[in-house]
Amino acid sequence: MNRSDRRITVGAIVVAMAALCVFWVAEVHQGSTRRPSHTSRPSAISYPSGPSHSSNTSHPSGPRPALFPFDPNTADSAQLLRLGLPMWQVRNICRYRERGGVYRRKEDFARVYGLTVKDYRRLAPYIRISADYRPAAEWVAANRVVAHDTTRHRGSTTGDTLRYPVKLRQGEQVELNSADTTALYRVPGIGRYYARQIIRYRQRLGGFASTEQLRAIEGLPDSVARYFSIDTAQVQRLNVNKLSLNELRRHPYINYYQAKAIVDYRRLHGPLRSLHDLSFCRDFTPEAIARLAPYVTF
Repeated sequence: MNRSDRRITVGAIVVAMAALCVFWVAEVHQGSTRRPSHTSRPSAISYPSGPSHSSNTSHPSGPRPALFPFDPNTADSAQLLRLGLPMWQVRNICRYRERGGVYRRKEDFARVYGLTVKDYRRLAPYIRISADYRPAAEWVAANRVVAHDTTRHRGSTTGDTLRYPVKLRQGEQVELNSADTTALYRVPGIGRYYARQIIRYRQRLGGFASTEQLRAIEGLPDSVARYFSIDTAQVQRLNVNKLSLNELRRHPYINYYQAKAIVDYRRLHGPLRSLHDLSFCRDFTPEAIARLAPYVTF
């Protein structure tokens, strides 16, 4: 290689090395400019700390929750917030009251949406329900005066004759078809359950025609029959010539086949004139006709 070729080769090497240096310097500079922007991203997002972070709490910067007696029916929003309830729960309580909702017992407050067991246990000892919001039945029961020895001193009773009714004496009676539950309670051997059963069965029958019908009520003592009188004029009667099959079968003394026999007789022979017209039907035995007689009309 002659001198001129060596110069050209050296010059090319120098130019190449200079280009590499320039490229390396550019990369270093570009990397240094990217790094600050990359590391500064987290600082661009402000994360609140301390009290300002609890934006969902009811007292972000106020005093700590306090405990004091309160009535959930009348406590205002400021009082509820002081108790440590979050704002959204306070709004729900206020809306519930605006719609006519009432907390009648301490336990009713436990139904507040989102209220935890921990919060309820913390607040329960301080809940005071005003007497104006208690159920009226509880108020009446609390203010009744229970008479002492009412069975011996009936004339001086001033007490709770609903919870402790004065029982009938031997020879006294009540009318079975018009007696309400209060009158039935007075019969020895009849409490709330049997009083309801008697009235329910009386409604199905349309009234009692005999005290023997009380035997249909399971478990009712036979001894109660002597305390009843019966006004048969109050018995409601069924017009067997007008009622449909379904209406007839609703009566306890008429089953489906008997109701169908009545409807078929009317269709084939015309209106019934007496229950004797049904005596030829195998579904109507003499006992069934005698039992049904007080309840039909033509």
